[in-house]
Amino acid sequence: MRVALGSDHGGFHLKAVIKEYLDRQGIANYDFGTYDAGAVDYPDFARKVAEAVASGEYDRGILCCGTGIGVCIAANKVPGIRAAHCHDTFSARASREHNDANILTMGERVVGPGLALEIVATWLEAGFSGGRHARRVAKISAIEASYSCRKE
Repeated sequence: MRVALGSDHGGFHLKAVIKEYLDRQGIANYDFGTYDAGAVDYPDFARKVAEAVASGEYDRGILCCGTGIGVCIAANKVPGIRAAHCHDTFSARASREHNDANILTMGERVVGPGLALEIVATWLEAGFSGGRHARRVAKISAIEASYSCRKE
């Protein structure tokens, strides 16, 4: 598994903790930035990670910002992305099993590092259940496709 990482300044420290965890676990990852705590715009990094996952270059992505909400909204604008904002292990597992989420988002100002690592471990371990959930995920993809075909 290859994991794309990204954050803005508000999620920089949490992303560093997650990167260290992935490295210890031997999980291949790449950090798309930001690389320090100076103020930046979260959509720039959410887009980089989302495009890397959508292209298939990376299997999954993890994004952090202050709340996790902004990066989630931005990532979900990229076709093929199902980003899930999680702040507990139940949601993390369900986002994979039921929604086949390919990006996890969290907020550094909301989730402490210990819980964040539990969420990451749960999310990375969980698989997509398929079955009735596959039908629902296909309907999400159909909604997305219907908008991408429209001309402005």
